[in-house]
Amino acid sequence: MRSDITKVGPERAPHRALLKGTGLIDEEMDRPFVAVVNSWNEFIPGHIHLDKIAQAVKAGIRMAGGVPFEFHTIGICDGIAMGHRGMKYSLPSREIIEDTIEVMVEAHQLDGMVLISSCDKIVPGHLMAAGRLDLPAIAVTGGPMYPGFACDQELDLIDVFEGWQKGGEVLEVLENLACPGAGSCAGLFTANTMACLTETLGLSLPGCATAHAADAKKMRIAKKSGLKIVELIERGITAREVVTRKSIENAIRMDMAIGGSTNTALHIPAVASEFEIDIDLEDFDRLSRETPHLVNLRPGGPHHIIDLERAGGIPAVMKRLQSKLHRDVLTVTGRTLGEEIAAFSPANPETFAKVVRTLESPVHPEGGIAILKGSLAPEGSVVKQTAVSQEMRRHTGKAKVYDSEEDALAGIVGGEVVAGNVVVIRYEGPKGGPGMRETLSPTSAIQGIGLGNSVALITDGRFSGGTRGPCIGHVCPEAAVGGPIALVEDGDEIRIDIDARRIDLLVDAGTIEGRRGAWRPPEPKVAKGMLARYSRSVTSASRGGVLR
Repeated sequence: MRSDITKVGPERAPHRALLKGTGLIDEEMDRPFVAVVNSWNEFIPGHIHLDKIAQAVKAGIRMAGGVPFEFHTIGICDGIAMGHRGMKYSLPSREIIEDTIEVMVEAHQLDGMVLISSCDKIVPGHLMAAGRLDLPAIAVTGGPMYPGFACDQELDLIDVFEGWQKGGEVLEVLENLACPGAGSCAGLFTANTMACLTETLGLSLPGCATAHAADAKKMRIAKKSGLKIVELIERGITAREVVTRKSIENAIRMDMAIGGSTNTALHIPAVASEFEIDIDLEDFDRLSRETPHLVNLRPGGPHHIIDLERAGGIPAVMKRLQSKLHRDVLTVTGRTLGEEIAAFSPANPETFAKVVRTLESPVHPEGGIAILKGSLAPEGSVVKQTAVSQEMRRHTGKAKVYDSEEDALAGIVGGEVVAGNVVVIRYEGPKGGPGMRETLSPTSAIQGIGLGNSVALITDGRFSGGTRGPCIGHVCPEAAVGGPIALVEDGDEIRIDIDARRIDLLVDAGTIEGRRGAWRPPEPKVAKGMLARYSRSVTSASRGGVLR
């Protein structure tokens, strides 16, 4: 065992003495040492219960004959960080989380790890660490929040983001009842998307992604995951034997089938890179064109994650999608994906038929994400096409340009944006932000004032998984490095054609060259600290925004 280097031999007596100082006994010294990597904290509803999940995981490890060692990573709540400078720290936290796991696991030479996480950047950070370290690993995602209920309808956090301008008693009701307790926000936003893709990758036990935070099913899965990690250690099955190019393609197909968050276009390439697999935006677009949208979840559709859970969760979608999946890939169960799909039978056949459409009768003929290129985004941009109304799939409008999210929000709320406009928010990319903030507040404000079907929004930043409407992010190259988005001026016409996968600035080449000659890089928004280091090291969003 890898951990023997810390505990075997007379020269390791000091090490054993320290381990005994934590309460370990001699009988535990010859057992596998298992990291229980927990992102529990008291800021995030998706994390407040992870201490309980860790207890169940550790119980499973002990039952299987292993010795658990729990430690914690950081975790940012994107909702609380949204709309102010705090969001600059969200994406950069992904690599910090990965580094933290590497430091703890390598320093103590643990034999394997159970990764307990939830929410937007935390799950990707854990998965990236699994790829980098290539040890036996299994993920337990924290599970969704149940939807709230008020105004005679089910609610989630996006109802509050889009409804805050209503004020008065309605806002008070939304604020108090939209988020009823533990778990990641109740729609198919980034947190739940990443949990679904983790299960599809084969790194979580079947059913884990949609088992709700407050459901005993989640605790049972946690306990079984503790049992399973010891088996993986004993069999020598490491993360890179589970996650291959085939399983990455399966995850992207699942993303398309369920209509997941555009943030996956950042996270999946970043995760793949740590498994030494090259994935780019072209892979997303190719698989999107081949994969129909089968499940219509919030924010683009009527269903919450609880509806998918009752339909059978990710195994139910795999059942429908199986002819398009690589079924020979290994999962942490020790069985192939095909074997797991064959074992699935829906507990609620009518709900399964209602929520998960067939390949022959999809919600949309193509997958959730489309990659647009053109004169405004030569390296590409990303849109959740299944959350765009039919009338806005093709749109030409005059640009209304803002150099920050704050300026854009003030302009939208202040009446500067009118029907037909294309709002441009720039200098919010990975380098320029720095940190590539989610711009949920402006997109929600557009929906809140009734312009969701007449105004498009384009940014070199990114969007929340809760964003809906014609919102195009990840425009590359970003403004801070002189991308075409830096040269747009108020009144310029911009043409968007999702079906043709085009986004173009309708300004003649001579005018653009004149503007380029006059353009100068802006002064960095942050001059010191980790954000300054991040800005110097981060790559383009088209490459996953990884650090190099």
